[in-house]
Amino acid sequence: MFGSSHGGANAYAKVGVETGVVAASPHKLIVMLFDGALTALAVALQHMQTGSIAGKGQAISKAIAIIDSGLRASLNKEAGGEIAQSLDALYEYMSTRLMTANLENRPEMIEEVQRLLKDLKGAWEAIDPAAATSAQALAAPPRVSAYDAFAPSTSTLVKA
Repeated sequence: MFGSSHGGANAYAKVGVETGVVAASPHKLIVMLFDGALTALAVALQHMQTGSIAGKGQAISKAIAIIDSGLRASLNKEAGGEIAQSLDALYEYMSTRLMTANLENRPEMIEEVQRLLKDLKGAWEAIDPAAATSAQALAAPPRVSAYDAFAPSTSTLVKA
């Protein structure tokens, strides 16, 4: 009568993701892409174990789309130089491995790509500019206030 509870939960999750994307920094967006690809690959492995060919194919296709249209497309090859070129080649390798894993039903290839993505995600998180700013704020000496507990104070209350 009122629809399934899964529909409401999915809609709520979608709004949460969309809100996270709108509020995220460019650095956080890349982390979200890594997370999305890793989640899709975990789902693909589950489908592979249960023999769900369609589910496996959809999950692997989603991971490839995230790698190609998200991570790979976000590379600035002019500004990034050799690093961007190397990442581009690595992302192409990952996509090729995933296509082969899908065709040949090879979980070890999916696990290989998962390891590569986890390593890249860890490196990306290590260079988080927000974390560096937070670390600098923590390392800064504390401010000394001019508050003196024994000095007479003036009231901010106004008498009527």
